[in-house]
Amino acid sequence: MENSNFKILLVDDEPDILEFLSYNINKEGYEVYTAQNGREAIEKAKKYNPHLILLDVMMPEMDGIETCENLRQDKNLQNTIIAFLTARGEDYSQIAGFDAGGDDYITKPIKPKVLISRIKALLKRYNSGTNEESDESLVIRHSNLVIDKEKYLVLKDEEELILPKKEFELLVLLISKPNRVFTRDEIFSAVWGDNIIVGDRTIDVHIRKLREKIGDEHIKTIKGVGYKFIKN
Repeated sequence: MENSNFKILLVDDEPDILEFLSYNINKEGYEVYTAQNGREAIEKAKKYNPHLILLDVMMPEMDGIETCENLRQDKNLQNTIIAFLTARGEDYSQIAGFDAGGDDYITKPIKPKVLISRIKALLKRYNSGTNEESDESLVIRHSNLVIDKEKYLVLKDEEELILPKKEFELLVLLISKPNRVFTRDEIFSAVWGDNIIVGDRTIDVHIRKLREKIGDEHIKTIKGVGYKFIKN
């Protein structure tokens, strides 16, 4: 997909930052939209369905964490990548961001070239994974779970679950080879990509959220190694 086909929503309550980011991202050919608060971000996200949202954490009325939680409740935005923008020195918990459904975080101020590199890394995997798969392989069934990779849909006991993009990709990875142990490095590479830097607790947070939704019995921790999906 060419840059001009990617839509990016920038959310920050400081007009100067929005102008700076918009200018540099626009130069790369991306389609850019802006919002100055969480409520406006939700409205524009629903209207434009962006591929990537760069979301400031500290905003009045509705902060970035709450905004992200609201965005993840919209089924049409489950495939949207959300990266938090955080200023150095802010009292911000990465775990809170991942709990809310965020995919990554970017510290500001950031140099334009570094920002564009991070954006490209985040968008690189957007279309990967399903183009050459057969129709049969797009739907995975196991026990009380049904996973439709094309529709980003997960059903548990015939009820739909809301999973953020990274939780979904993590589940698909683990269930693709039941009883096989995936190391932490393998999971990082497959789900987040080698070019994206995330905290050490990232996988643990996503596993915990997955267990809360699909049940503890499906995913086993292999201490010091990684995780595996249990198939009886």
